[in-house]
Amino acid sequence: HSLCGFSETYAALCDYNGIGCKEEVQWDVDTIYHSQDNREFNLLDFSHLDSRDLAVIVASMAYNTWFTKLYCKDMRIGSEVVDQVLHTVSKSSSLEELTLENAGLKSDFPQKMATALSENPASVIHSLNLAHNTLDNQGAGCLSLFLLSLCQPMQNMYLFLAQPNCLVHLDLSGTDCTVDMLFGALLRGCCADLSYLNLSKNCFSHRKVRETLPVFRQFFSSAFSLTHVNLSSMKFPPDTLRALFLGLSSNPHISDLHLDISGCELRSAGAGVLQELFPRVGCISTLDISDNGLDADLLGVIPAFSRHPSLKHLLLGKNFNIKGRVLDEILQKLVHLVQEEECALQSLSLADSRLRSRGTVLVNALGSNTCLCKVDLSGNCLEDAGAKMLSKALQINTTLRNVTWDRNNTTAMGFQDVARALEHNFTMQYMPIPLSDVTQAYRSAPEKTEQALTKIQRALLRNNQTQRFSQKQALRLHQGLVTSTSEQVMERLCVRVQQQVCVLRGSEEGEELQAARQVLKEARNSRALYPSLCELAHVLSVDGPVRQRLDSLSGELAKAADKELQVIVESMVALCRELCPMSSSAAERLNPPLSSVSERVSVPRSTIRSALLERAAQDIDRALEEVKLSVVSYLTNSIVDQILQELYTTHKTLVLTHCALCSSCGLNHCLGDDPTSSPPPAPSSNSAPLSRSPSFEDLSTLPTHGAPLRHVTHVRPRPPRRHSRGQVPLDTVRHLCPLGLSNMLSSSVHGLVWIRLLELA
Repeated sequence: HSLCGFSETYAALCDYNGIGCKEEVQWDVDTIYHSQDNREFNLLDFSHLDSRDLAVIVASMAYNTWFTKLYCKDMRIGSEVVDQVLHTVSKSSSLEELTLENAGLKSDFPQKMATALSENPASVIHSLNLAHNTLDNQGAGCLSLFLLSLCQPMQNMYLFLAQPNCLVHLDLSGTDCTVDMLFGALLRGCCADLSYLNLSKNCFSHRKVRETLPVFRQFFSSAFSLTHVNLSSMKFPPDTLRALFLGLSSNPHISDLHLDISGCELRSAGAGVLQELFPRVGCISTLDISDNGLDADLLGVIPAFSRHPSLKHLLLGKNFNIKGRVLDEILQKLVHLVQEEECALQSLSLADSRLRSRGTVLVNALGSNTCLCKVDLSGNCLEDAGAKMLSKALQINTTLRNVTWDRNNTTAMGFQDVARALEHNFTMQYMPIPLSDVTQAYRSAPEKTEQALTKIQRALLRNNQTQRFSQKQALRLHQGLVTSTSEQVMERLCVRVQQQVCVLRGSEEGEELQAARQVLKEARNSRALYPSLCELAHVLSVDGPVRQRLDSLSGELAKAADKELQVIVESMVALCRELCPMSSSAAERLNPPLSSVSERVSVPRSTIRSALLERAAQDIDRALEEVKLSVVSYLTNSIVDQILQELYTTHKTLVLTHCALCSSCGLNHCLGDDPTSSPPPAPSSNSAPLSRSPSFEDLSTLPTHGAPLRHVTHVRPRPPRRHSRGQVPLDTVRHLCPLGLSNMLSSSVHGLVWIRLLELA
């Protein structure tokens, strides 16, 4: 009955049949199978042996109870092996699962299998897989009739489901059951504990679906424990989808639900239901609506996701059978969705959507995205242009951990771009090997492709190790993202305010000039605000409360581990004395005695300390680092907002003061050069680079005066204005904010400040 007995049985059968016993078989079973406690015998492990050897191996299973599963897939087996499989089925009282998928079975096998099963009243087979074999209808019919007689107790499945039960996992996928007829039983018996429900690849009874909708809705409003619902690959009537959402929206018991309704032919009618009701269903965290023919209707559906309170994972692939401007609008809505500050999405899949070159706008948006940790962009034919956009995004993104990229017609050049980007990215951890694209790229440029893949895998391996990228790298990356646009606008405003200060220098020193000099000073100080805050956060974190607590905790854990180990060892010694009292007594007389073993074992303190301070501490530090950088970004943006507001107000005040002093000068002349011209260069004294370790004390001594600035083109005649005062041409906006107007308005700087800055420009 043991695993050892299998080897003995196998050797005896080899001797009986006059064939050589393969020590390889015995060694594999006694060592590999035993060490893994593996009860499934896989014929593929011995596919290199002759058919007679395999037949004896299978025959041994009939007289041993160790193995409960026999597995063979995509391997043709001879008639000798088939005969022994049937023999084992007719004799074994332990075989529970039999898989002979694509094994080259003949058409009469089902009938022989039915006979073998009927000869074994002790059979415990509950799983039989004969897929991808050529079986005739007559044999399959005989097997079906026999299995039906075996499963007589299962005829009352609906009755079982309708009674109160503890069922947690129910998978009836692809069983041709009528789904809507099932929910009456589920409502009565399965609301309390059912967590996993898979009814995919079945159908609704369209004649009776309206009658069962109330029960369908009531089940989803009453289930207490649902976490996973799969209703994919079935034609979903709109009323059924409505009942599903209404039921889930009124369910107060569940949260974090995975809902898969992919391939359900929702189309426009289903899109209308999604748009109307999905924002109300707060319990869904994962939604798969891929392959539903939504197409242009995504224009209305995507905004519904932005209003959802808890949606974390969204799968939208195979819904983009559209071209031209409509596709561009949909992709812009997706960009807006993932760039919203309140966006909760953590993963987004657009697999097999064939977005082509238009999809690069979404790839480009990943650079400034701060919510998505995982994206699937495979199957979109984005080509090398898309790979280049991905490489640029990866160089500045610190949130993405998982990117799936394949079937995009990427060549060796595209992979090289991605590889170079990952050399500077220290947060990406997983990127499945794009087998399809790699195969094509390898044919034309094998060396370049191999080099790029090696670099990619090396970078991912580095990022999966415990080491983190340095504080300086994080500072440099985040500072560039946070301050780039604001600095450009502030620099231009400072130049204009400085111009007015120089113009009014000879006049009486009033409050306006003092305020202007102060705001210019703070504007220059703000350049050091971000790195100084980061340095402060870093200094205060060194040997901080977290690390001190972990250090003391390591000692407490070491004591607890020793105590636990002592209790276990003492119990072991007591069991030894109970089972072998004579030998235990003799062992007590040894030096050291048997009973002292509990005093001589302990967990090394260094192991526990390193586990806490090198592993747990780094994970905690990483989480703290992300929060600290977020706080630094918030504080910096808040202060910069106020400085920009003060600069705008100060400039306006100085202009009015100047105009009041110079009655011959009109307001238009005082406003300076035309906004379409280049901004005047800053004086050299004001443009000197800051030191690497700036401080506010040093910055307070920076000069705030300079000579009046005149652009070299100030004497040229000006073209007539093509827009009314107060309106800003798009080129001017782009000149102020190269990252684009949409990114500028969605940044943390308040919209009112931006509008006033644009008026100034």
